[in-house]
Amino acid sequence: MFSFPLDALCHRLRQLTGQAQPLRVLLTLGSLMAIGSLSGHAEALTPLFLGTIASALAETDDSARGRLRAQLVTLACFMVAALAVVAWVDKPIFFILGLALAAFSLTMLGAIEARYKAIGYATLILAIYATLGTDGGAAASEAARLREVLLLLAGAAWYGVFSVAWCAFFPAQPVQVRLVKLFSVLGDYVCFKASLFEPLRGIDVERKRLSLAQLNADVVRELNAAKEGIFRRIGARAPQGRIARYRGLYLIAQDVHERATSSHDDYNALADAFFHSDLLYRCQRVLSLQGEACRRLARSIERREAFDAGPQTGWALAELQGAIEHERAQVREPRRLALLASIEALARNLAQLDGQLAGAIEPSARAGRADMGLLDRSPRSWREKVERVRRQFTPESTLFRHALRLAVALMAGYGVMLLIHPVRGYWILLTTLFVCQQAWGDTVSRMGQRMAGTTLGVVAGWALLALFPQPWVQSLVAVTAGVFFFATRATRYLLATAAITVLVLMCSNQVGDGELLIVPRLIDTAIGSVIAALAMVLVLPHWQARRFGDLAATVLRNHAHYLRQIAGQYHSGARDDLAYRLARRNAHNADATLSTAVFEMYREPGVVRPRAGVAMRFLIQSHALLGYLSALGAHRVALHAPEQLAALDAESESAAVALEALAAYMEGVEGASQDAGRASANPIDPGPAAAAGGAAAADHVVRLYRAELAMVWIQIESLRGHAARWLRPQADGADLAR
Repeated sequence: MFSFPLDALCHRLRQLTGQAQPLRVLLTLGSLMAIGSLSGHAEALTPLFLGTIASALAETDDSARGRLRAQLVTLACFMVAALAVVAWVDKPIFFILGLALAAFSLTMLGAIEARYKAIGYATLILAIYATLGTDGGAAASEAARLREVLLLLAGAAWYGVFSVAWCAFFPAQPVQVRLVKLFSVLGDYVCFKASLFEPLRGIDVERKRLSLAQLNADVVRELNAAKEGIFRRIGARAPQGRIARYRGLYLIAQDVHERATSSHDDYNALADAFFHSDLLYRCQRVLSLQGEACRRLARSIERREAFDAGPQTGWALAELQGAIEHERAQVREPRRLALLASIEALARNLAQLDGQLAGAIEPSARAGRADMGLLDRSPRSWREKVERVRRQFTPESTLFRHALRLAVALMAGYGVMLLIHPVRGYWILLTTLFVCQQAWGDTVSRMGQRMAGTTLGVVAGWALLALFPQPWVQSLVAVTAGVFFFATRATRYLLATAAITVLVLMCSNQVGDGELLIVPRLIDTAIGSVIAALAMVLVLPHWQARRFGDLAATVLRNHAHYLRQIAGQYHSGARDDLAYRLARRNAHNADATLSTAVFEMYREPGVVRPRAGVAMRFLIQSHALLGYLSALGAHRVALHAPEQLAALDAESESAAVALEALAAYMEGVEGASQDAGRASANPIDPGPAAAAGGAAAADHVVRLYRAELAMVWIQIESLRGHAARWLRPQADGADLAR
């Protein structure tokens, strides 16, 4: 009778451990509050809490050993930055030059990897936190400033203890959380893909493909995060226990993703041909059930339960196969027979997708794999780290522009601070640092949310100070606000800003400064936000339209490489080796990057994106092309007839050459022609046998290959047209924006 409450409690505890960082912050701030209250040093809470926040912001997913190394590097950077602030805060020239140089250098460290990006960003935050303890200028003694620095470092180190210990006690938990998120977004993608199979005329397929491209970017982001989490825990070693299973589940997710992104024919043509049939409804039902299966797998990973695939999808597949056989017996028109062959290929793909999901039932989740290797993208030596940073030292780099922009914005903020109120003006610098992002849309969004959140936090803080004058209650509110900040900063930035404002007000009130901060905080937040927005426009603005050509070229080249890898596997049969998976992943990564850039373009001022409409249509066709390439990859089998292989190799190579030529054309390479490769007047004919039944397996594969390659060429021709419109002189911008 007590089993259900116990199971529910265990499930709730697992959910709480999934929110690992807010729990660590709760433990750190709670223990610091207890120590400060019991020792009678409430005035120490503000720097201790701020040090904790900076340390938590520097945290990235890692193993216990990697987290320990990162924490030591973080503390060293924090110490250097804080001591530099103490030494130079009364020397404005040295201080602002040092701050600008630190902002540029620490931001450029983000070129190495995410770990260094987080450490550099958090170091800048801590440096400005250190200035808050010097408010009062020369009146603050050297000893008092050093004490503030030591308290900041103590708070950062204390959080590091909990962080490293958590990684040691729960080594696989972050990977588990990542896989839960991965299969959840993969389920969303598959369920939305099912909406394409509606036998309704006039559906806006392009709009649906655009939404699919955005969902695909989410899936790719979660795939990359899961892979990095797994690799940080296994390195070059063979994984054991749950990590081994999680690696298998990650590889299954890759295969499901490839099959889910596959496209087998034009969806409007299928809807017209089978408008009076239930074939497409049955395809839609199978895909919907498989999307739900992905979500159930996510829940089983979260609860650490055995995955039950269930019989529903198998029944739906059997019914789909029966409907196909019935349709084949009725249809005589060659065009409908050819489209029916596409439905048959789709049914085989769905059956194989179902088999991949069923492989998740196995404890090891190997599903018969021989190669389960992962590519380590992290730098392996200091020389490689330096080289990564060196490659970003160019005005064409978005990171270089952001680093220089941030340095200039902080210098401007410091100048404004000296003109207005140099005593409590460091909130201007802090706001500028938080608001100034690489992308214009993110900066504007942060600007509005920061100002609204600060206003909300000030009002809430003032009310709480009036309602709860007891110091111990205010300390509890500060701890709660700190935890809430880390629970919401990635999803609800406005609320997170309000929470951190409440924390600062509660801590400052412990030493009698709470009410004095209310008005300056509002003014400084507004000034810092405006400075960040102006810097985005005036200092090396890097609008997405300026980099679209290079991003599009990268997509096309990765598509070409993916196609060549697929063609090679028709010689040997399907082998999900590292080279093939890397080519597939690079193609999806490039597609996701282009998708993000195009959607970001629509958040920028209209005057800087006159050809955004062309960019969006290019993205739609590029994503459609990736779908047809994925279908070729999903149906890989070995062909043994040399004549067939030679013909298919030639056709594939021609398409790959055309893609690479179009990439060079998009980059503006002198002499590059977008018409390289086979001409559009000579489309691939799948062959008359495409409509015939009972053909040999090899002939069937060849027909499928040529049918998919014909769709690839249709997308290439569309991309050529969009490329020509994109590179048309700016005078045509009004037409292109439509």
